[in-house]
Amino acid sequence: MFDVNIATVLIVSLLVMVALGVHIAIALGMASALGIFLVTGGSPSVVLAMLGSTAYEALRAYEFAVIPLFMLMGEFVSRSGAVTDVYRAIQRSLRRLPGRLAVATLLGNAIFSFVTGVSIASAAAFSRIAYPEMKRFGYHRGFALGAVAGSSCLGMLIPPSVLMIVWGLLTERSIGQIFLAGVLPGLLLVTLFVCYVLVTAVLRPALVGGGREIEARAQYAGADAPEAAPPAASEATPAVAPEASRLQAWTSGLGILSVVVAVLGGIWFGVFTPTEGAGAGAFIGLMLAIAKGMRFRGAMDAILSVGRTSAPILLLLVSAALYSRTLAMTGVSSGIQGAFLGAELAPWLLLAGMIGIWFVLGMVIDSISIMLLTLTIFEPIAVGLGYDPIAFAIIGILAIEAGLLTPPFGLLVYTVKAAIRDEDENISIMEIFRSSTPYWIIMLIGLIAIVNFPGIATYLPSLVF
Repeated sequence: MFDVNIATVLIVSLLVMVALGVHIAIALGMASALGIFLVTGGSPSVVLAMLGSTAYEALRAYEFAVIPLFMLMGEFVSRSGAVTDVYRAIQRSLRRLPGRLAVATLLGNAIFSFVTGVSIASAAAFSRIAYPEMKRFGYHRGFALGAVAGSSCLGMLIPPSVLMIVWGLLTERSIGQIFLAGVLPGLLLVTLFVCYVLVTAVLRPALVGGGREIEARAQYAGADAPEAAPPAASEATPAVAPEASRLQAWTSGLGILSVVVAVLGGIWFGVFTPTEGAGAGAFIGLMLAIAKGMRFRGAMDAILSVGRTSAPILLLLVSAALYSRTLAMTGVSSGIQGAFLGAELAPWLLLAGMIGIWFVLGMVIDSISIMLLTLTIFEPIAVGLGYDPIAFAIIGILAIEAGLLTPPFGLLVYTVKAAIRDEDENISIMEIFRSSTPYWIIMLIGLIAIVNFPGIATYLPSLVF
């Protein structure tokens, strides 16, 4: 039964702890314990029993293994150097395009998204891979970093995405369906991003180095100009890694393709479950890394890195499961849903309110924490309003990712700034925010398109499932 007083205590205590800087997992656990304590009439034994049973049921769930396994797959592929090889092969093949380095960054990030699933990882990696190259050829530094930050958002939209996995676990929706639903929206965003870069390169060539890329084409033309040298770099410009050979590029490209086809294809066509697919992907990623020169020490470092990253996520999911159970026990979830659905407001207005909340939360806390705080309440409301749950998943993920580019605390922008600290200490954080704004606008356009045409997200799942 819904109790307004208990609901108020439960929500306010959580918000106060988050505002005070308490870790989200601890805040969720403490608020849940308080709610159970009040509902059961002050019985510590019941609180402890429920805490223990929830933790046990959550951690023993077979599906939870999908997160560390997919992260391990991405870690192996990333450490193999395959992404760098493919990025350099892309930029070499696009040498006749204006703004080719920025376009290569967008396409490289899209490919990297198929194996990593974490936007922060994409931002950190391409800040080191792509930014020095663009800087070397005279790109405007804000434009270059904006391309890195903006395209990094693809990491959470293109499968296998950690956010998609968490969304599926929290809402008990098919992870395979959500994976498939992200493909067309992801390709739509990539296309719009590339169009923006090409138009900008034509209208404002100074942002992409003016004629310096054209002068450098001979460097990639092989026999056409064997003596051509790249533009001279300033003393502050770091040395750039040598170009990957054709054999390296093909090996890396085929390795990444085998991971994507085997894992995602196997999940979509029912060959194995998402957890089994993640295990297969981790194994293929390990084989690729070994083929590219990874040794035992590197493999152990990758495993330990994934353990340090995934353990807090699993703790968050345990806390979220407990909080969700507490909300159901106290009647808070049904009470809030009834209030929203009973309000005489247009469905689009309620959806806009949810998206606005995600934007705001995205400025200050990480994506998974945002889901843990809001998804238990928002998803049933959206379904009750008539929105398709799979399309709503993509809408929510897009909105949460857009929040990571929103000033003043967009976490993706701060990740990029931290990653290039040694490269260019003078660039301001607001300059990166300004340069990321076009990508934020494009993401908003994509979000509006999916709201109005949910088939963009649901078409592929309807063919397979």
